[in-house]
Amino acid sequence: MARTPKAVLPKAGENPGKIIDIDVSAEMSESFLEYAYSVIYSRALPDARDGLKPVQRRILHMMFDMGLRPDKGHVKCARVVGEVMGKLHPHGDGAIYDAAVRLAQPFTTRLPLIDGHGNFGSLDAGPAAMRYTEARLAPAAMAMVDEADEDTVDFGGNYDGQLLEPLVLPAAFPNLLVNGATGIAVGMATNMPPHNLGEVIAATKHLIDNPKATLKALMKFVPAPDFPTGGEIVGLEGVADAYANGRGSFKVRATAVIEKVTTRKQGIVITEFPFNIGPEKVVEKIADLVKAKKILGISDIVDLSDGQQGTKVVIEIKNGYEPEEILEKLYKLTPMEDQFSVNAVALVNGRPQTLGLKELLQVFIDHRVEVVRRRSEFRKAKAEGRLNLVEGLLKAIIDIDKVIKIIRAAEDAAEAKEALIKSFKLSDEQATYILDMPLRRLTKMSKLELESEEKSLKATIAALKKILASEESIKAQVSLELTEASKSFATPRRTRIGAA
Repeated sequence: MARTPKAVLPKAGENPGKIIDIDVSAEMSESFLEYAYSVIYSRALPDARDGLKPVQRRILHMMFDMGLRPDKGHVKCARVVGEVMGKLHPHGDGAIYDAAVRLAQPFTTRLPLIDGHGNFGSLDAGPAAMRYTEARLAPAAMAMVDEADEDTVDFGGNYDGQLLEPLVLPAAFPNLLVNGATGIAVGMATNMPPHNLGEVIAATKHLIDNPKATLKALMKFVPAPDFPTGGEIVGLEGVADAYANGRGSFKVRATAVIEKVTTRKQGIVITEFPFNIGPEKVVEKIADLVKAKKILGISDIVDLSDGQQGTKVVIEIKNGYEPEEILEKLYKLTPMEDQFSVNAVALVNGRPQTLGLKELLQVFIDHRVEVVRRRSEFRKAKAEGRLNLVEGLLKAIIDIDKVIKIIRAAEDAAEAKEALIKSFKLSDEQATYILDMPLRRLTKMSKLELESEEKSLKATIAALKKILASEESIKAQVSLELTEASKSFATPRRTRIGAA
């Protein structure tokens, strides 16, 4: 391939008459690689640990930073988008709002992380503008972001280095499996289905207890994906392939029953559609097939779906036609039966990898073990620091009058500190804390309260030391917290599993 030189304008301070020739192919290659790197790592692919793309993580972190907790009021989405865009994610406001909307849609996300107020759209229509909708964190999001301020995860600089943002969230449950992910990067893409939280946590706990568990054993807990829109998975062969090596496909059918719709006619009533398929799209397709006479025997189609009653499409069948035969044709010719292709690509240690079910669970377990270890060490250090101060106060409170006398007699703080250390056998930190405390607080200190706090702190430190004693005890704590998350957020399975 011929190399074409490219003229480059001189930089400031250089000879204005000087032209530098560079290799266009090298420049294009370098620029493309930089673009591809940015899309893969900073936009399109989720982290296997918390299951979030950077924009999603930044939205949740910023909402937590803004105090938009589940017990607080909703705020305009435009305000959230502005904060995220200005401080952490300097990209288009449309992309940020779209990501926030998806985190709030109950038909897109199996366990919504944002509690939306207003028109957040439907399967057939987009949401209202961000100036009209409002949002706050959902309870499940608190399990994702909570404890981030206890040194559980690493932080890095934002785009201009003025603020810090978490590189991953603590994530108290396997969000990547629970909510799935979609994304198109450069040269790769990801498409992961959502799952039932209770099933995923049960499989995670089993893997913690049995690190050599087989895929077959894990699939007893997680037999198949669980879509928020329900439907029926037809056959598990493709699901098993996806769980084994991260790639596979399977069919999802709408839920339909045959019943009398009038006194004289039978009909097909559809109450659930495949994931990401809206009723309008299906009704339109059926109408086109009826007009083209590819499906005979349908006299009327009525879409009764709404936000309160959910999905309901009634197809009226003409007398003399078999509803079962028409239903089979509808599955074959319309989106009432759709194929879901799994491509489980996520970032592991900063590199894109295709992961099976066991690998996805193991990455989460390793992450959660690290979170619990770091959190326990942080809390232990904090409790030990406070215990040291309480023990100093207990020494000083025995003769509070002497403490006050020493402080008043001293010419400066250094002299007072030295006298306190000598008289009460205090450490430098204990003496400084007593000197910094207002006298009115010091004189009102209760010995019983301090002794009670001392006892509580010692119990806390002992419990944390027990957790940190071994890898097994940390894993036991992880398993215990997963059980609590399951109790709080698990819901019954919505997607049925049928034979092929």
